[in-house]
Amino acid sequence: MDTLYFLIYEPSQPWIFMEFSNNFLIIVLAIVLDAILGDPKWVYSKIPHPVAVIGFQIERLDRFLNQTIYSTSTRKIFGVFSAVIVISSSWLFGWLIDNLCSQVSFGIILQVVTVSIFLAQNSLYRHVASVAKACSVNDIISARSQISHIVGRDPNSLDQKAIGRAAIESLSENFSDGVVAPIFWYAVGGLPALIAYKALNTSDSMIGYLNEKYADFGWCSARLDDLANFIPARLSALIISVAAFLIPSANGSNAFKTAIRDAKKHRSKNAGWPEAAMAGALDIKIAGPRHYSGGLVNDAWMGAGTSNVEASHIHKALRIFCVSCVLNVFWLILLDSINF
Repeated sequence: MDTLYFLIYEPSQPWIFMEFSNNFLIIVLAIVLDAILGDPKWVYSKIPHPVAVIGFQIERLDRFLNQTIYSTSTRKIFGVFSAVIVISSSWLFGWLIDNLCSQVSFGIILQVVTVSIFLAQNSLYRHVASVAKACSVNDIISARSQISHIVGRDPNSLDQKAIGRAAIESLSENFSDGVVAPIFWYAVGGLPALIAYKALNTSDSMIGYLNEKYADFGWCSARLDDLANFIPARLSALIISVAAFLIPSANGSNAFKTAIRDAKKHRSKNAGWPEAAMAGALDIKIAGPRHYSGGLVNDAWMGAGTSNVEASHIHKALRIFCVSCVLNVFWLILLDSINF
């Protein structure tokens, strides 16, 4: 395996060499790059974001193959076909970029930039922080506008407490889907696995619903996304719990206990883990019954604390999120040490 070396100073030994795989260093540098730059508007105002391109592909497949003239079984078959097209084409794109990186002198830099594009630390923090800012000054109109960018529910049905819960739910779930899972799949299979995962997750977010329109066509994407996020979701809950232990005002032990107790009650097989862990860490309850465009969704509550979520809870959740993003590096070190 190709390796890079870092010089580490220790008092007992003047200098020692610490060995890391290239993949480990690429991920760490990508985490740092995304944290600093995120998705620069000046770039994506000129060219489409890769996830937007994937979304366009999914939208086209949905338009042409998910039509009411087809039977339910036919739409399910077309949904499987669409999932295969989206995932395989994304995997191929990742493979091509990976091969290009191995043939050019700036390959590691290109790899770092590519990985960072598919991480969501910076953008997620900024979106949730904007909600917290609006809630801090009791600007319900701005808060509803900001929350509409990160959740699918009807913002006009939300009061300020519900907006706070929605922001924390989105922060928690997307820590798993947008930060931990991409890093996990890159560690497992490099760029092809990372980009294929992002394509699958984007597909699930667009068509993986149980409503009349997507119950059949989106079935395959939803089931595959459940499988792809099985480990990352549970790892996310553990990371959030550890982060809560490191923050004096958070409740680390309750985070872990709440995740174990409540995650299985969530309608999603995976989202309940990070959401329940964050709820426990903050001594609040989130999720529960909520309105989407399709109507009321009667979901279970995550956590047993107060449902009166305030701006201070969102700010604390953001601190836990930041520490959790740093802690990602440590499980990567563990994987790297056993040559995973």
